[in-house]
Amino acid sequence: MVRLLFILTTLAASPVFAASAEDLVKDGLAAEARLETGPALRFFLEADKLKPNDPFILQKIARQYSDSVVDTRNEAEKKRLAQTALDYSLRAVRLDPTNPENVLSVAVSHGKLAVYSDTRTKIQYSRLIKEEAERALALNPNYDWAHHVLGRWHYEVASLGPTTRFFVRLVYGGLPSASNDAAIVHLEKAVALAPQTLAHHLELGFAYLEAGRDGDARAAFERGLAFPSREKHDEDAKARAQRALSRLASAA
Repeated sequence: MVRLLFILTTLAASPVFAASAEDLVKDGLAAEARLETGPALRFFLEADKLKPNDPFILQKIARQYSDSVVDTRNEAEKKRLAQTALDYSLRAVRLDPTNPENVLSVAVSHGKLAVYSDTRTKIQYSRLIKEEAERALALNPNYDWAHHVLGRWHYEVASLGPTTRFFVRLVYGGLPSASNDAAIVHLEKAVALAPQTLAHHLELGFAYLEAGRDGDARAAFERGLAFPSREKHDEDAKARAQRALSRLASAA
């Protein structure tokens, strides 16, 4: 009897026992908010079976696969998850190309997959990230995460040394122009639009750091670190900011 109750309880908690795709999406969103990526993915995959080709569900599946990359140390598995995230993102944006979140999801997926790609593909994806983030902003100029992605793209590309940029231009045709000033403009806008999002503050800190504005960088890091972690990558972002703060303290 105890074993039967255990089995019934387990089954009742399974996504397949949800009443509808809408229920499954609701459960998936709740799991996502708790940072429970695995359960959230299972809920959204089941919802996709009941309601196929729904761009919102596909985008949510893409996000879970993307977030799952941090949950494994296996490089091949990381690449597979990132590629799967990109595949679902592309499906979502084909179905609803005017949704800025779908468009930015493609940019984020390209960025995630680029980490595990060869140099030529990295350069290709870097161009796409900028194009897709700009396209998302054209659809919604007040989309804070599009400003965030574009700001981060600018300071990371601007930080490439002259030798690296020469090599990239010579062999791969170069990258679009980037600047720390543009990075700061976009990230300050992201902070203004969503001041409670800690990642915006922390990335602004890195943009300030690249621009040589150490005092502003320290203040931005401290603001971001004061917020509780709410997103899957917040703890990693905090760790990067803490290391940067330590280096600033050592150099003082």
